[in-house]
Amino acid sequence: MADDRVRLDKWLWAARFYKTRPLAQKAIDGGKVRVDGARAKPGKQVQVGQKLEIKVGQDRFEIEIRGLSAKRGPAPVARQLYEESAGSIREREQAGEARRLAAKSEPDMGGRPDSYQRRVLKRFKQKNELL
Repeated sequence: MADDRVRLDKWLWAARFYKTRPLAQKAIDGGKVRVDGARAKPGKQVQVGQKLEIKVGQDRFEIEIRGLSAKRGPAPVARQLYEESAGSIREREQAGEARRLAAKSEPDMGGRPDSYQRRVLKRFKQKNELL
C-alpha cells in the first residue's frame, strides 16, 4: 500500500471518529460520511488535503485531512490527523449548548421507582382495572 493513501474506513477508525472499523463502514454505507461533497465507499482511498463531512450521532464535523494513518493510536496523535473548520466547531458547540438547555427544561423523573412507589403504582393500576 502506498504511504500517501489509506482506506476511508481505516482512516476514520484511526482518527477516532468511530470505535470500530465495522461502525465506520456502516456509517459510510449509510451516507453519514462525504468525501469532497460526494458519497463514498469504505474502500475509497483518501489523501492529505481532502475535505470530509462526518455525522457522528447528533454532531456534524467538517474536516480537512492533515495526516494519514492506518493504525489507531492515542487521541492526541489522532487529533493531528485532521483539522476541523472554525464554522464546524462553532456549530457543534451551539448544538451542544442547545441540547444541554433542552435537557435542563425537561422534568426530572428521578429514575426508576423504589419499592414503595412500585406498590403505589400497582395498587393504582389494580384499582383502575376494576372500573
